[in-house]
Amino acid sequence: MTTHSRTEPSELPRRRLGRTDMRITRVGFGSWAVGGGDWAVGWGTQDDAGSVEAIRRALARGINWIDTAPVYGLGHSEEMVRRALEGIPAARRPYVFTKCGLTWDAHDRNAAPRQVGARASIRREVDDSLQRLGIERIDLYQMHWPAEDGTPLDEYWQTLLELKREGKVRAVGLSNHDTAQLDRAEALGHVDTLQPPFSAIRRDFAARELSWCREHDTGVIVYSPMQAGLLSGRFSEQRAAALARNDWRSRNAEFSGRRLSNNLGLAAALEPVARRHGTSVAAVAIAWTLAWPGVSGAIVGARNADQVDGWIDAASLELDPQDMAAIATAIQTTGAGSGPTAPATTPD
Repeated sequence: MTTHSRTEPSELPRRRLGRTDMRITRVGFGSWAVGGGDWAVGWGTQDDAGSVEAIRRALARGINWIDTAPVYGLGHSEEMVRRALEGIPAARRPYVFTKCGLTWDAHDRNAAPRQVGARASIRREVDDSLQRLGIERIDLYQMHWPAEDGTPLDEYWQTLLELKREGKVRAVGLSNHDTAQLDRAEALGHVDTLQPPFSAIRRDFAARELSWCREHDTGVIVYSPMQAGLLSGRFSEQRAAALARNDWRSRNAEFSGRRLSNNLGLAAALEPVARRHGTSVAAVAIAWTLAWPGVSGAIVGARNADQVDGWIDAASLELDPQDMAAIATAIQTTGAGSGPTAPATTPD
C-alpha cells in the first residue's frame, strides 16, 4: 500500500511518534465530545455542523492528526471525522488514529461499554471503523482499555500486531495500560504508542509509565491535557453546577466540592504565565504536558471552531524553566490533583 506525504496549510512544529515514520504536530484533534451526548459517557448535546467545522478549523490551522474511537457516540464520532475529511485529497489528509476494545449494546445506548479483547471482535471492529471513517488504512490503532472479557493481553495484542502486518493499520498502541501490561505486550511486539490521561491535575502517569515509554522509544499521545475543560480558563463553579445530566462530567469527582475549588484555583494560577506569553490559559495547560520529555503530542478536543482557536497556540508554545517552576508552585499551593509537579529536567 502506498504512503502519502502530508502537506498542511500552515507549518506547525512536529515530533516523530516513537519509532514510527509519522511526524505529528504537537497537538491533535480529539473527537470524544463530537460523538454527542446520547450514550453512557457523552458530553451532552452536540451540533454536528459545529463538530465538522471544528475539525476543519483544526486542519486549516495546521493540525495533522485526529484521534477518535468507535465508542465515542457509538460510531457517531468516526462518522463526523469522515464528514470533515470529505473532499480532502489523500495526499493532504491528516493521520487518523482510532481504537478498539470497547463494544456496546445497540438496544441500550446508555449501558456501560464492555471491555472486549476477543480476536473476532477486534477484527470486526477494525472493518467497521474503516467503513465509518471512509479510509483504506488506519494510521494508529489502539486498544482502548485492558480487556475484561477473559481475553489475555497476549491474545489481543497479537491481534493488533497481525493487523499491522496485514497492512490494515500502520502502527499499533495501547491506551490506559500500566507498565506491567506494557512489558507483556512489548515482549510480543513493539508497542508503538501509549495513550494515557495526563494534565497538571492528573499527573500520576509521569511517575509511572512515562519513563517506561522513554526507555522503549514508545510514542506518547496524552489525553485530557485540560482535564476535560477544568484548565481551559473558561470554567467556573456555576458552569460545573449547570452541567447537563447527559454530560459525564456532571458525575465526576473533579467537578464538585473541594476538588473543583482546587482545580479552578490552579487554572487561575496559570493566568500570569498565559499573559507572559500572550496566549490563553488553555494553551499553557496543554503546553505543560508537552514540556515533559517523552511526550510526543497532546490530544485536545473542541466542540466548535472558536474552541480550536482558543488552544491552537499550544502547538508551538514552549514553556521555559521559569514557567514550569511557577506552575509547580501553583500545583503545590492549590493542592490540585496528584503526581509529580515538574519533570526532573525541562527542555532547553
